[in-house]
Amino acid sequence: MSDRIPFSRFDDRFDALLEPLRNKRAVVVVFSVATALGDFGILWHIIGFIRSIGSMDRLNQALFFSTMIGIESLILNQGIKRLFRRTRPTERGDDRFTLRKPRTSSFPSGHSSSAFFSALVLTSITPWPWWILFYAFAVTIATSRVGVRIHHASDVIGGVIAGTVMGIPGFFAMQWFVGQV
Repeated sequence: MSDRIPFSRFDDRFDALLEPLRNKRAVVVVFSVATALGDFGILWHIIGFIRSIGSMDRLNQALFFSTMIGIESLILNQGIKRLFRRTRPTERGDDRFTLRKPRTSSFPSGHSSSAFFSALVLTSITPWPWWILFYAFAVTIATSRVGVRIHHASDVIGGVIAGTVMGIPGFFAMQWFVGQV
């Protein structure tokens, strides 16, 4: 790794922990699907629109939610990531997985940011038992990015923090929007 940072030892250890799992067919499928569903926040858009079935108010919420996901992505990918020039653990990811080749800096993870942003915002408009599922999806997507070797573990942690920080005003924006509908 050419850009050793203080977290490199942590990243290497976490990567080594995941290595035995990368040879299990079920893990390959889960990580491949999770990372694909994380591309462009696809999973979160789907959840928003599934929630909207049968309700114009929820459709408007889904459209507002999708717009917020786009804004979060723009801030992260065209703003925050440009502040860092961290290389990825591999250029195209681990050959055992199917994934799209990213074009931005490795730090912070956009998939992780989007996942935790979306999970937090969704908690503002859904009952609490669903929150567990949203965060389970978010953790799976975030972990998959290290699993497929397209991010370092510290990139994912940075993405979780960025998504959560951006999710706080997103949570309140959704609350405000719901009150307007």
